[in-house]
Amino acid sequence: MNSLQLALPGVLADSAEWVWRDDFEEVTHVKRFEHATVMRGEVVEAIAPRAGGVYVDATLGAGGHTIALLETEPKARLIGMDRDPLAVAAATDRLAPVSDRLTVVHADFSSVRHQLDVLGIERVDGLVADLGVSSPQLEDASRGMSFRREGPIDMRMDPGSGETALELIERLADDELADVIYQYGDERRSRRIARSIKKALAAGELRTTLDLRRAIVRAVGPARLGGVDPATRTFQAIRIAVNRELDELERLMAVLGEVIVEGGVAAIVSFHSLEDRVVKRAFAAEGWSRLTKKPLVPCDEECEQNPRARSAKLRAARRSQSSAGGSE
Repeated sequence: MNSLQLALPGVLADSAEWVWRDDFEEVTHVKRFEHATVMRGEVVEAIAPRAGGVYVDATLGAGGHTIALLETEPKARLIGMDRDPLAVAAATDRLAPVSDRLTVVHADFSSVRHQLDVLGIERVDGLVADLGVSSPQLEDASRGMSFRREGPIDMRMDPGSGETALELIERLADDELADVIYQYGDERRSRRIARSIKKALAAGELRTTLDLRRAIVRAVGPARLGGVDPATRTFQAIRIAVNRELDELERLMAVLGEVIVEGGVAAIVSFHSLEDRVVKRAFAAEGWSRLTKKPLVPCDEECEQNPRARSAKLRAARRSQSSAGGSE
């Protein structure tokens, strides 16, 4: 676990939310990456940090939401969590110039209860989670997240843990792979795609992300002019399965009642309907008072500046008195 102290708000500029430095040994092939914080103002307004409050940024990334919360309330304290060790390294480096209010933890956000126990913290005043994949993860070919750059078929958010996407493909039978593609990608041609992928694997033609895309295109044909790339849904589905993203989210939502104080707020930014459904269902349960009857979405200006924000949805809810003990 890495920790650092944060105390000087306003030190860091808003222009670059995530920058990989050339001197990071682990990513020497990456020159410069940026990640814009999604719905920054809306998250801060929902959490409304107070002096002396303790908050969790469950998806620290580059620290954009953390910085926003600490700039809003200089006397708040943050615990930042991320499963990606490169994200932890980048955020730690970026936030190093400031002191005294931030603890950075390399961990899955589903383990938030355990991580708080380790830190001796019973409950926090709020939690924010920005789900999905960051721009650096997508742009780094070595992560294998994108079909636009050739790299290993990996897709792990934590490259040091769990099976790779290729290992998942090797392990699953045709029908099981098709089910993954359909369930997590809403891809109606999942059976055809799964057979094509397994055929490429058997022929020794599945080594890189571009090989995987070729297998998908062979099954469904190339993209139509102006249309979505035919590999989009399949890559999303396999990535979700590799990282157990929905399982992790279910576990996080299940323990929120045990970690947030009465009157505290949880704010969750999701990027596809499966995630949003999990969050919506959790906040509809006893013990939560929804602050957003319908999910908030980014303004037109933000979407123009950051096209990847277009699918974002923010739901926020306040912990109610009736079940502050987390019994639901």
